[in-house]
Amino acid sequence: MLTITLKQGKEHGLLAGDPWIYASAVEKVDGKPQERNKAGATAIVQSSARRFLARAAYNAKSQIVARVWTLREDEPVDHAMMKRRVQAAVARRADALRAADPDALTLLVDGEQDALPGLLVHSYGGTAGYLVCQFNAAGVDLWKVAVVQALLKETGCPNIYERCDPLIRKGEGLPITRRVLAGDEPPERLMVRQDGRLVPMDIRTGFVYPR
Repeated sequence: MLTITLKQGKEHGLLAGDPWIYASAVEKVDGKPQERNKAGATAIVQSSARRFLARAAYNAKSQIVARVWTLREDEPVDHAMMKRRVQAAVARRADALRAADPDALTLLVDGEQDALPGLLVHSYGGTAGYLVCQFNAAGVDLWKVAVVQALLKETGCPNIYERCDPLIRKGEGLPITRRVLAGDEPPERLMVRQDGRLVPMDIRTGFVYPR
């Protein structure tokens, strides 16, 4: 496993709750070359005094070189973690989703707020509709299969589509991908409620058609 050693004093932000580690805070990264070149690989983060601080997703190609998964030394980063965190995010918004307008795009997973850095998931049309996911960081991108499996189980929605922000993905050194991850692809044009009115939108891209 990779080990990221921070410069002296640079652990304070992390311990205060900042989930991002920038290259300027890093003293060195130790590990096998294939792991160091693997976007999203799990790394142990330690202080300059070699004290455990966190487990994080490492990405040498990003300005944010590491995104924290956990501050607990006894919590592994694995399939079970992804399942727990997706489950918690869905449960946290269960009441809001039940009350939501089925024609609206409703936030289901909100990245760092749900301890899933870089992941955004919106729901459209309830359990018979679509989930639209954005994997905006290398860590969640590496765990995409586990995330999709958990979303299918926890939401009951069979249709999951991967939306892409090219600028963000390029900044992470990730390929530009737009594709069906499960079930059926959303139609090119759906009526989506925004600011109290229905507008024609391609939820695969977020493009709003002129009326």
